[in-house]
This record gives sequence, C-alpha cells and structure tokens, in this order.
Amino acid sequence: MKTIALWYAISGTLAALPGPGPAFAGPLKVVATTPDLAAISRAIGGTAVDVTALAKPTEDPHFVDAKPSHIVTLNRADVLVQGGAELELGWLPPLLESARNPRIAPGAPGHIVASEGITMLEIPATFDRSKGDVHSLGNPHFLLDPLAVKIVAAQIAHHLAQVAPGSASLFQANLKQFDATLDLRLAEWRKQLAPYAGARIVTYHKDFVYLAARFNLNVVETLEPKPGIAPSPAHLAKVISTMKAERARVILLQPYQNRRTAETVARQTDALVLDAPQQPGVVKNTATYFDLMDYLVRSLATALEEKK
Repeated sequence: MKTIALWYAISGTLAALPGPGPAFAGPLKVVATTPDLAAISRAIGGTAVDVTALAKPTEDPHFVDAKPSHIVTLNRADVLVQGGAELELGWLPPLLESARNPRIAPGAPGHIVASEGITMLEIPATFDRSKGDVHSLGNPHFLLDPLAVKIVAAQIAHHLAQVAPGSASLFQANLKQFDATLDLRLAEWRKQLAPYAGARIVTYHKDFVYLAARFNLNVVETLEPKPGIAPSPAHLAKVISTMKAERARVILLQPYQNRRTAETVARQTDALVLDAPQQPGVVKNTATYFDLMDYLVRSLATALEEKK
C-alpha cells in the first residue's frame, strides 16, 4: 500500500493547482471511486451528468493506483460518490485533501457515501489488525446485494437533486425506472439461483458475502486466511479439507486475485474456478449494473449446475 507520506509529497508537487472553478455549466461532473458506483450514477443522472471512475475495473478497490491526475479530476468535480465503510481508506483521503474542492468535501451535498443507510454485515466486535484488513464499519462489498443498491441509487438521486435542483425531476424519473428494472431483474436472478439454495462456495477474499446472503448461498471458506493476508500452505490444506467435506466445488475469483493459487486448490477438490468480476467493464457487454449482475448470476448458476 502506498503510504500517506507519499501522497502528501504528491500534494506538494501540485501546490500550484488552482482552486475549484465556478459552479458547473452543463452536465454535472460526477466522480465515482469505482466503476460500479459510476454505472449506478450514470443510470440515475442520465443526460444531466458526466461520470468518471477513478479505479479501473480490474483494480482492487482497496488498493487503487492513485495518481496526480486523480487530484485534478477531483478538483474539477461537482459530485463525488465513494463506497465508504473504509473501502477507499488507503488511497482516497489524501487525494481528496489535495484536490481542495469544497463542493465534494465531507458533509457537502456533493459528497456521497454509498454505505450510509446500508445494513452492514461482518461488523467486528473488536478492532484488531492481527485479524487482517478488517473494516471496523463492516464488510464494504455490499453492491452485489441488489436491495442495497436501491438504497445507494436513492442516495445518489437525493444528492444530485440538491446540487442541481433544476434537474431533480429527471433524477427522480430515472430512479423510478432504475428501481422498476431492478425489481424485475431481481426476480429473475432469484429464479435462476433458487435451485442452488444452500450451495457451498469458496471465495478468495471476503467479497461475496452480500451476494451469498441475498441468494441463499453458503461461503464455507476463503483462500485468504484473513482479509488481505496471502494464503499459506497450511491454510490451503485446511481449505481443501473443508471443500472436500462440504462438497464445495466452485471458487469465485476476481481479476486481481491469484489465479494460480485458486487453480491449485481446484485441481485437488474437483472444483471450478469461476471468473466473477464485481466491476462493470471487465467482461464484454457488462457496462451497466444490470448487465454485470446478469453475467454474475448466469455464470454462477451454470457453474453450480456443472458441479452439483
């Protein structure tokens, strides 16, 4: 992880960066920390917004390669949408401070924290770094729960209307359409995964707990012994033993996670390694949140059917 000191050094090199410009003219400049938040923001903002994501679809959102250009992007933004729950704790705060933009400062109408209002899972009883990269506010990977996304979309619509009241009716109309589409798709996703209720799966990191909870799946192991800690041979032996005992034969993997490790475990357990990116754009034709979830649910159902 890049240190805070490094980002203060970057900030020093950008001392000449001008203050934020005048109030927006034309579409709102919306900056989202991750592509999934960007996709939801586009759906709600429609023609009234121009949305940029800071993280690439293939980047770990915990460890984004923050750049000086991100400071410039944030300096010019009218709205910032971040995941919150410490998802971006390692890289966003120094960028935001260096951007010197009161429109997106914490507490401003243009600062949206998606985790607000979400019922968080895995909130630790005690905060102990020996347990790995545990988030004190709960697991931040909640955007794979469609019902959580409805809360996030409503938040975005509310804040956009505060920043651009003249477009409030557009944001509300888009939110209404988004919710209606989500309700229909959620019914379809539940139908596709219903035959596999209770199915046992394995993930690399604790990043599919909300998906599993919403669709009645059971994550029996993670390849990481603790969040953010690389797997040891002893831990992998334990994972293999659990998978055999529980008949867990699907391993979910994201693009930035160690595929070689996952495949080694899969060979010893007759399991399938399923590429399951959580960000739009990794897989072709997954530019929207709905496209991404269609892909994930369809792929997961196919894998569980093959390995049942």
